[in-house]
Amino acid sequence: MFASLSPAWMLRLKKVGYWIWLVPVLGIPLSYHWSQGSDRPNAWTWFVIGVVFLVIPLLDAIVGRDPANPDEASEVPLLEGQAYYRLLSLLTVPLLLGMLVYGGWVFSHTETWDWSGRLGWILSVGTVMGAIGITVAHELIHKDPALEQCAGGLLLAAVCYAGFKVEHVRGHHVNVSTPEDASSSRYDQSLYAFLPHAYAHNFRNAWRLEAQRLRRKGLPALHWRNELIGWYALSALFLLAFGLAFGWLGALYFLGQAAMACTLLEIVNYVEHYGLHRRKLADGRYERTTHEHSWNSNFLLTNLFLFHLQRHSDHHASAKRRYQVLRHYDDSPQLPNGYAGMIVLALFPPLWRAVMNPRVRAYYAGEEYQLSDDQHA
Repeated sequence: MFASLSPAWMLRLKKVGYWIWLVPVLGIPLSYHWSQGSDRPNAWTWFVIGVVFLVIPLLDAIVGRDPANPDEASEVPLLEGQAYYRLLSLLTVPLLLGMLVYGGWVFSHTETWDWSGRLGWILSVGTVMGAIGITVAHELIHKDPALEQCAGGLLLAAVCYAGFKVEHVRGHHVNVSTPEDASSSRYDQSLYAFLPHAYAHNFRNAWRLEAQRLRRKGLPALHWRNELIGWYALSALFLLAFGLAFGWLGALYFLGQAAMACTLLEIVNYVEHYGLHRRKLADGRYERTTHEHSWNSNFLLTNLFLFHLQRHSDHHASAKRRYQVLRHYDDSPQLPNGYAGMIVLALFPPLWRAVMNPRVRAYYAGEEYQLSDDQHA
């Protein structure tokens, strides 16, 4: 649909289009409003889920791909220097936290929902906190300014997944697409085999990496300078505040949305790296991470929703690069739909394998040994 537009026009379109993240955030209060007085109040709590995982994959196929990369010499320095893009990502933080508190109030005060309505509400809020909140947190924790680091940590604390701040940057980006990385899914591995290991590894490896950092400074792991202690304490304060403000239902709501958000993150990890490997060199080291070691998805609509997260190949090649200047590479492995559609597909392992295994095999044609972890032994 946009293939005929010039890169300059696409950059103007996307500058405004990034505000589309407000749609799922505003979908939360709208779905509550529409449920009131409705003959089917419980169904409306699933509205955001339906839009994200049913409507958006269809729209991705209709709207199509984003053909434009910014010019490295003239446009990238200008775009990276514009405070607009940084402020846009930071603005999500108070709005998302406000939505989270609002959701807790609604959950604890609405009596027209049965268990299915309450479940839909938790999953919908968790989807927004995972899709928008953790995506923005991911963008921010890769940046150097303290304000962005703190804002990213705050969003992760709000979903009880502070370990991601440490493990993702110092663990995942170092070991991506190798057997050492639990966030890189293996060829033929189902989502349900991947998730338990990913959860546990994210938590354990974050503590190990932070302990190593402190040890190099001559400090014990259990020290006030261990940032995980502070972020997890903040998560505990969130839980306490929701419990005090909204009772046990508020505490249940907070933990439920956090579980959904974290699960959504790990499913995205599964999608982003499925079956891809960095080659092991003669000296025993792995080749440098490039744009060939992560799945890319260049569908315009979800790229706008997710602040270019789907240009994940370039992100792993250039982790400090800001979202507005991430590039698409034709020679990166390409997903057949945006993340929303691929998440739905991953929930059904036979369908996932039918779609993705041939793509992995085609990508490693002539190097089929890459599909086995035996090559790394």
